[in-house]
Amino acid sequence: MNIIVTSLFVEDQDKALAFYTETLGFEKKHDIPMGKFRWIALVSPENPEGTELLLEPNDHPASREYQQKIIAEGIPATMFGVSDIHAEYKRLLDLGVQFSIEPTEMDTVTIAVFDDTCGNFIQIAQPK
Repeated sequence: MNIIVTSLFVEDQDKALAFYTETLGFEKKHDIPMGKFRWIALVSPENPEGTELLLEPNDHPASREYQQKIIAEGIPATMFGVSDIHAEYKRLLDLGVQFSIEPTEMDTVTIAVFDDTCGNFIQIAQPK
């Protein structure tokens, strides 16, 4: 068994698509109309056949409540791995991304947390 798709609730699919592709550098793999929303799946350019990130609308009351509660608590919705967290932190800062936690060394990893502008905190991590 392996993970093929993971979802991330977003407030606005178009805004999320722009942020995740133009700012973070993911590539669009699918953009399929599904009624009033779309199936938007992104992949890492380093692994185009790997796990897909689904930008799922938070249109359902349960998804909105979940998203609001974890952001209120400062909990990241997901984590992305990076090879050089300090370089990525600087690159994202230069693009105007707002961080709630700057690169911080933990036990076996260095992490940072930023606001994706779509209703989520996202954690980036570099293993030691």
